[in-house]
Amino acid sequence: MTTHVQRLAEFAVRCRDQGVPERVRADVAGRVTDVLGNCLAAHADPDGDAAPAVLRAVRRWGGTGEATAVGSGDRLPAPSAALVNGTLAHALDYDDTHLPSVLHPSAPVVPAALAAAEATGADGAALVAAVAAGIEVCNRLGMASYLPEARNSLFFERGQHATSICGTLGAAVAAGLLFGLAEDGIAHATGVAASMGAGLLEANRTGGTIKRAHCGWAAHCGVSAAVLALEGVTGPPTVLEGRFGFFGAWLDSRYDESAMLFALGRRWELLRTVYKPYPTNHFTHPGIDCALALRADGLRPAEVDEVEEVELGVAAPVLRTIAEPREEKVRPRTPYHAKFSGPYTVAAALLGGGGLGLAADDFAALTPDRLALAARVRCVADERASEIFPRAFAAVLRVRLRGGALLEHRVDSSRGGPERPLTREELAVKFRANAGRALPADQVEALLAAARELPVSPSPAALLRLTVARPR
Repeated sequence: MTTHVQRLAEFAVRCRDQGVPERVRADVAGRVTDVLGNCLAAHADPDGDAAPAVLRAVRRWGGTGEATAVGSGDRLPAPSAALVNGTLAHALDYDDTHLPSVLHPSAPVVPAALAAAEATGADGAALVAAVAAGIEVCNRLGMASYLPEARNSLFFERGQHATSICGTLGAAVAAGLLFGLAEDGIAHATGVAASMGAGLLEANRTGGTIKRAHCGWAAHCGVSAAVLALEGVTGPPTVLEGRFGFFGAWLDSRYDESAMLFALGRRWELLRTVYKPYPTNHFTHPGIDCALALRADGLRPAEVDEVEEVELGVAAPVLRTIAEPREEKVRPRTPYHAKFSGPYTVAAALLGGGGLGLAADDFAALTPDRLALAARVRCVADERASEIFPRAFAAVLRVRLRGGALLEHRVDSSRGGPERPLTREELAVKFRANAGRALPADQVEALLAAARELPVSPSPAALLRLTVARPR
């Protein structure tokens, strides 16, 4: 009887050996471009202490240089490079999101694949196929954890970070393909990785920098699991569905087998993964959209000073992330912590920001005007938003001015989401703003052009070299 992990391994090897559809190849090039931009922006983040700490740690570890750390150019062992780049990719919380599983697949999978591709000398076509397979496996595992009756991922219900848990397995699949593993080897790499993935979400609520490293650790473990399988370490054939397997341990064996396996290779969940327009927790995006819409409708900064109260209505399950505990959310401890605050992000958007509405530079520091306005924001559960969640992120924002006027705006799908995808031009704006924090303009354009040509690139290593700023 074919087990779940064997089915996933068969699919992954088909992606490598038979290729993936053109629309998937183009999509993957966009994912890699977005990840590189996020990594470069994180290098210039004044609040970014996690990624530099990770880089210092892997320098202490040493080892043979096989792959490149984005931005710094360090030559590191492949697992270490994946750890650094995965941390950078997730550090700003600007990475893409799959719905309804609500996980960020590119941040762990792309860095693992880039490191493995460099270590093995793979070309762009092989890298793209590996990323496609890894992200699809990651998303399918996330889909299996979503139960409609709960209207949420069971991982999130338990405070577990689905991205780092499922992303470890997706990263192992991508790396394993690039290391040349056959079906049984991919299954073993996935089985080994299942003993490595982990992640808790408490940092979303009360602070700490470890969440920024979750995707780095997932990428690191994925590459490590692939190398271990290459050298002969094996995983259990029933690692997913077994009594003490992945779903049993994490979800008490409550999972949707059909969502994981149905139409695998024909219906691509990869293509349902949405990009973020703002560098904040995705649950805050519909509130930001509402605030920006009120500004577009004529709400001016002088009137913002006259705000008496703001009510942000969101889906009930997201309140624990962006609204609780209230004292932590109305006065975040750090700019990074503010990215997970409904009150602060709404205040920032009402006061206006850069990029596509709010950009990385808007979270370089906490500002007194935003903190003062955040204190007037109250977050509540909204029935309509709760009904829609997590197929899309919805919100309603009501702003009452001291003169008595009430302003209101509602969105049923946040910008960049399934109903409102970002355009190629908007994604280019995001990339240029992100990469431009670390690179000169001409190098940004060269990197963007090279990333878009990734499916036909003879060497992804050349792409990574472009992420290192030339001496001025």
